[in-house]
Amino acid sequence: MPEAAPGCLPPGFTLDRAGSLHDFDFVAGEWSVRNRILRIRGAGCTEWATEAATHSGKLFLGGVANVDEMVFPEPRGRGMAVRTFDVARRQWSIRWVSSRDGIMGPPVVGGFSGARGEFYGIDVCADRPVKVRFVWTRQDDDHARWEQSFSYDDATWETNWIMDFERRAPAGA
Repeated sequence: MPEAAPGCLPPGFTLDRAGSLHDFDFVAGEWSVRNRILRIRGAGCTEWATEAATHSGKLFLGGVANVDEMVFPEPRGRGMAVRTFDVARRQWSIRWVSSRDGIMGPPVVGGFSGARGEFYGIDVCADRPVKVRFVWTRQDDDHARWEQSFSYDDATWETNWIMDFERRAPAGA
C-alpha cells in the first residue's frame, strides 16, 4: 500500500478508509463519458481540453473485482481500470493500464463513505513524483463523476482530469 502523504490527506482521512464489496457495482454497463483534461499539469495552467469517450464496465468474482475499458478518440487510444477489493481490509485498489504502453500503473487505495469515494496513491508524472487522489461520486443510477488530482508539494491539490459519466440505454431499448 502507498505511504500516506500527511500534508495531502484531508482532515480525518487515512488510507485505512474502509469500503464495501458493492461500492463499484455501479460501473457495470455502458456509459458515455465527457472528459475535461487540464492541458498542462503542474504548471498553473487553467486551460482545459474536452473530449468524448465510451466506457464499458463488468463485475467479476461476485464483485471482488471489476474491470472497465475506456475508448478515447485517437491518438489517446484506450485505457483500462482494474479494481480489486481486499475483503480483510475492506479497501479498494485501483490500477490503470493504457493501450499506449501496456503498463499497469501503481494503485490508489481507499473506499467510499456514502456516494463519495476517495483513493490515494503515489506516482510519477513527467519525471516528477506526485501524490495522486481519485474522487468517485455516484450521483444517481445513471450519472457518476471521477476526478483526478495531483499534489506536487504535499500542501495543495491540482485537479487535472474530470470525467462525467452518463449511462447509455441498452441496445434495442
